[in-house]
Amino acid sequence: MLSIIVPTKNEEHYLPRLLDSIKKQNYKNYEVIVSDFESRDKTRKIAKRYGCKVVKGGLPSVGRNNGAKRAKGDLFLFLDADTVLLKNFLKDSIIEFKRRKLGIATCFQIPDSNNVIDKIYFEVADFFLLLGSFFYPGAYGSCIFTRKDVFNEIKGFDQEIKLFEDHDYAIRASKISKYGILKKRKIIVAVRRYIKFGRTRTILKNLVAGLYMAFFGKIKDNRFGYKLDYNK
Repeated sequence: MLSIIVPTKNEEHYLPRLLDSIKKQNYKNYEVIVSDFESRDKTRKIAKRYGCKVVKGGLPSVGRNNGAKRAKGDLFLFLDADTVLLKNFLKDSIIEFKRRKLGIATCFQIPDSNNVIDKIYFEVADFFLLLGSFFYPGAYGSCIFTRKDVFNEIKGFDQEIKLFEDHDYAIRASKISKYGILKKRKIIVAVRRYIKFGRTRTILKNLVAGLYMAFFGKIKDNRFGYKLDYNK
């Protein structure tokens, strides 16, 4: 079974899009766990209406770890609430994951925007993800496939990290299992944070933070002024 784990906070606008795209998949052997962090809108009601298991969440690492504790599947898929799955995403991704005998994997992203800058940025980000895969594995928090045994062995996501906990997870998981980037399917990701905080500012902040982590290690404080929330 596949356990799909989605951390949320006030996601009544985006969550239905994701859950609808999951329901339309031709792969059906899954459960959906929503780890909700004190939402004040209809997020929990929406999740229950779609038949999701709802558990107590927290900041992203906490939410993912709490969801994993309740998961029944032997394969986990961590998604952000503002993502959308393309047709046949689950079936094709799982087939590729198992065929390549991976333990941890991510996939390339497509922005839910027609803005040229957004498309270029996502292409560049994917290029560096691919380039880094040969010596510095990374993963987008919007899409992380991982085997349950790998997750348990490295004790999940590091809850002390304030930024790029997804990349840290990929690095640690790749040390005990095979890492890969799934090529068959991409995932659609919202660009709301780029619109809200400014494209240039957000891109530069991510770049600087990424370089800091590469050279100095885990980011365990909020030195980059990153808002610790889901609706970034």
